[in-house]
Amino acid sequence: MKKSDFYFDLPEELIAQTPLDRRDSSRLLTLCKESGDISHKHFSDILEYLKPGDCLVLNDSRVLPARLIGTRETGGAVEVLLLRDLGDSVWECMTRPGKKTRTGTKMVFGDGLLTATVVAEVNGNRHIKFHYSGIFLEVLEQLGKMPLPPYIHEQLNDPERYQTVYSRNVGSAAAPTAGLHFTNELLDAIRQKGIKCAFVTLHVGLGTFRPVKDENILDHKMHSEYFEISDESIAIINESKAKGGRVIAVGTTSCRTIESATDENGNFVRKSGFTDIFIYPGYKFHVLDALITNFHLPESTLIMLVSALAGRENTLTAYEVAIKERYRFFSFGDAMFIY
Repeated sequence: MKKSDFYFDLPEELIAQTPLDRRDSSRLLTLCKESGDISHKHFSDILEYLKPGDCLVLNDSRVLPARLIGTRETGGAVEVLLLRDLGDSVWECMTRPGKKTRTGTKMVFGDGLLTATVVAEVNGNRHIKFHYSGIFLEVLEQLGKMPLPPYIHEQLNDPERYQTVYSRNVGSAAAPTAGLHFTNELLDAIRQKGIKCAFVTLHVGLGTFRPVKDENILDHKMHSEYFEISDESIAIINESKAKGGRVIAVGTTSCRTIESATDENGNFVRKSGFTDIFIYPGYKFHVLDALITNFHLPESTLIMLVSALAGRENTLTAYEVAIKERYRFFSFGDAMFIY
């Protein structure tokens, strides 16, 4: 299967730069994976498509304010993006300018509230040890900026708009954006209708934005991300499935989490670990029945995952319709419901 099989021409002006005033006022394109039927709604209408006994699986990971702007001790600006906690106050990071942040480089952030030293250079990234008083995440909340995706060029006035309303476990470098459409009021209405919510955690890495470079998609190496599923969430998903309810993932990250944790019979065999699962057409889903997702980049692993569920032709047809109807794309854009 070729990367070019998942290409479509996307006008740049359809890439949403800012969130809407109200989360659930975004548009919703619904796609029936069996018939290919498409309809146009608003996200608040999602309740019409959910049935008592269904189970929504939501990724509760919270985005780190992981972008730090500071100065090198010898002078000159430096930008550090935290990627992964290695323990003992050491993080794997991307730095800019890379040539000026060699091993031994010392940096200062926030007038000395946070200092750091590059302790190693690994695969183009840096291992950086941070020095601070108190709790690191509190220092980061004070000094750090939200690491918005590379295709968003506008400033974000309210950092909470790049967090889901149910985010609680800090660790992502990017938001699980399908969840950005939910409000607390909508979630309450969903529960009142008899739909269960099961929370999982997958910490989204920047690899989610890494393009597929190999024309043969089987040659693509997926990035690895950490996930956790609680016993409570496993019980909710299993009970819904046993009673005939649908398991509906909110976002590709929730989908990848439950599919990574189960065997071919749909039994949960893992509760935590790292996953580099690559889902593309031909994949047999073990747990997932339906998916709420945003509109993704051409030739990305995300549109390949969507195509695995809905079929490549159905997916590309739906994207053509979305472009014609001027839907908003990517992180702050509109949503799809594939059922």
